[in-house]
Amino acid sequence: MCTSTLRYTREPVGYVDLHSHVLFGLDDGAPDRSTSLAMLDALAALGVTEQCVTPHQKAHQYLPAWDRVEATYAELDGLRRPLHPTLRLGAENMWDDVFYTRAAEDTVPTYRGTPAFLVEIPPSLMPPGMVDRMFQFQRAGKLPVLAHPERYHALWEDDGLAASLRRVCALVVDLPALAGFHGRRESKMARHLVESGLASAVATDAHQVGDVQQAAQGLAWIDKKLGHAATVRLFDHAPRAILAGCLPD
Repeated sequence: MCTSTLRYTREPVGYVDLHSHVLFGLDDGAPDRSTSLAMLDALAALGVTEQCVTPHQKAHQYLPAWDRVEATYAELDGLRRPLHPTLRLGAENMWDDVFYTRAAEDTVPTYRGTPAFLVEIPPSLMPPGMVDRMFQFQRAGKLPVLAHPERYHALWEDDGLAASLRRVCALVVDLPALAGFHGRRESKMARHLVESGLASAVATDAHQVGDVQQAAQGLAWIDKKLGHAATVRLFDHAPRAILAGCLPD
């Protein structure tokens, strides 16, 4: 896997959000076009210039057909305004039977045009052999990106496991969790991951306009605790590295 130092700009040019549910009518995110556009308004005001749209791909709950995902993405891309962030299609892939099948067939939806893909796991269940499986993805030229690691109970008291995962995948913390909106234990873990350097990047995981407002408070927390350079690194430089297929340092 390439290192991030050579493959992405170190000049801040705008934030890159790796995780959102901006696409309308597909999952538990934006219900309609007007909400999607309002979310893009809010994301633009936050300083996001590239927005990854990552609808759920989750068996038995949110598994919209991919042609429908593509059509919704194309429609929203045509509706977005000049000041809105550019859009990049991806998916939030649940580690389930559908994911296993797609992994075997090499058809897991990635961030479009990249070898990186976003994945989540059930909060209370760490899949057996997950670290080794992530390493195998890396060896195959893929870059796993683990969504909201602060939610996963197995990591709460095990920095060794978090560090092992950090070596084989990117850990992307939810910004609202940093601001205390996703539960006390989750907030504590999110802050620990960021302060300890175990977090690779941060993202909004926005499902509605209010989530973007909560994300702004998460950015303010990073600014206050670690300085603005850390904010730029976690929400600009590192996401760009990930989309270039590089695991950030």
